[in-house]
Amino acid sequence: MSCIKTKSLRIVALSFILGYILSLTPVWAQENPTAPITLDGRQLFKVSQLEGFEAQPRADYANQMLNRVVQSGDPVQVKVVEIKDLPVIRVNGLNLLTVTEKDAPEGMLKEEQAELWRDRIDVAIKLAQEQRRPGYIRQALLISVGCVLVAIALTSLLGSIWHRLLQRLSRQQETLPEAVAPTRSLELFLKFTLALLRTGLWLLVALYTTNQFPQTRVWSQEIADLVVYSLASPIIPLGDKSYSVIQVIILIGLFYGLLIVTKTVKNVLRSRVLRLTGMNRGAQETIAIIANYTLILLGSVLLLQLWGLDLSSITIFAGVLGVGIGLGLQGIAKEFVSGLVIIFERPIQVGDFVNVGDFMGTVERISVRSTEIRTLDQVSIIVPNSRFLENEVMNWNHSGFVTRIKLPIAVAYSSDLTKVRSALIDATKDYEEVVSEPPPLVIFKGYGDNGLNLELLVWIREPRKQFLIKSDLYFIIDAILRDRNIEIPFPQRDLYVRSGSLPIELSPQLEASLAKLLKKYDNGANQRD
Repeated sequence: MSCIKTKSLRIVALSFILGYILSLTPVWAQENPTAPITLDGRQLFKVSQLEGFEAQPRADYANQMLNRVVQSGDPVQVKVVEIKDLPVIRVNGLNLLTVTEKDAPEGMLKEEQAELWRDRIDVAIKLAQEQRRPGYIRQALLISVGCVLVAIALTSLLGSIWHRLLQRLSRQQETLPEAVAPTRSLELFLKFTLALLRTGLWLLVALYTTNQFPQTRVWSQEIADLVVYSLASPIIPLGDKSYSVIQVIILIGLFYGLLIVTKTVKNVLRSRVLRLTGMNRGAQETIAIIANYTLILLGSVLLLQLWGLDLSSITIFAGVLGVGIGLGLQGIAKEFVSGLVIIFERPIQVGDFVNVGDFMGTVERISVRSTEIRTLDQVSIIVPNSRFLENEVMNWNHSGFVTRIKLPIAVAYSSDLTKVRSALIDATKDYEEVVSEPPPLVIFKGYGDNGLNLELLVWIREPRKQFLIKSDLYFIIDAILRDRNIEIPFPQRDLYVRSGSLPIELSPQLEASLAKLLKKYDNGANQRD
């Protein structure tokens, strides 16, 4: 997990650097306008703008001449001649390019630059002619097929590795229910990473195979230039400036990295720093949540400022958002305010055992919109925060560290209540879940229909285990009462029947049927005798 987060931080840092470089690229292009000399999609060098001659027309003329020379298939002779004190590169006796001082970098003569470019052109032309021969094409086809097969194998291997990782995460969810939330986030991250790696792999294969052939290399280069131009052009207005798609994507990546960093800081603060202070779990969670949202707010403002976005320019958007929250998002705003009240007022805390409506469970997470409760059946219930403020909530841990439970018990009328009380107190002495202070208490509730009604009151530290504790105590109480011959009553009802005749009138048909049945019964009895 830490390795993944470290790599994510590195990616975020590289994205920020890339975004800064991309933001400077248009400035560099304006200060030094140049145009590339290419052959079969490969860039050889760039020519500069001259007085009266733009850079792009110079490059277009040279590129067209090089393509005609290569397609002719004739032997090529490239040399440098001097015309009017300027070196000129000639290909098969035709002037290709005049080299000036503006084409040469600082510290290099124009003649040296011309010789360097001549060598590059000579090598590029010979390589282009070589790549158009049948032998090279067959070899390139074999290499391309091999690359596709290797890509298929790597795709399957990545899928199997990620499948094993997801299976391991599923087993962790079954064995460690409290780690479900971070595991699901990691699962989504792994799926996104797998899709990204597979896409990147096939893009690399496509670029490599298309670069093997001169014709497809030109097409791929044109497509790549078009995509880069589309992504790098400032087409998204935001405030007083316009931003490119790449810059917006990098900004989104930076915000995602900010969320990862703040979440890591929150986990470290909660598990390493606040644990040493001795505070309870609820106070630790409250401080960690406040620190998390504070870092997100400050980090967002800092990123937008470093990005060059004027925050005052989005005040209108903030106003519209506020109106939207007031009109269409009243429910979300209500839950948000309720979450802030719960976080700061702390009527419930993480780790508390609560009753909310029909649900009973332990508070696992408190956010600004909802609260997660894990029931005794290990089921996560997401409860809106407003329910904790608008309805009655029973918090078993709010007033102290122990909780009292009641166990109703009935004994027969003939029982000695002194012995019964002693037996019930003895039943709680050796049970470790019952605390000694406050001591257990037996209350005589009164006379019932079938026996004497009593109630055993005990104090426990774990209210979430109250049903299991009651069951264990009833087992112990039943054994002790039977051992001490204390009778446990059962429901009784007395039925009184008065003798006499009932004035019942029967129909003639029913009398005849009863007479036949009685006669058959008498005959059967006589035969048995």
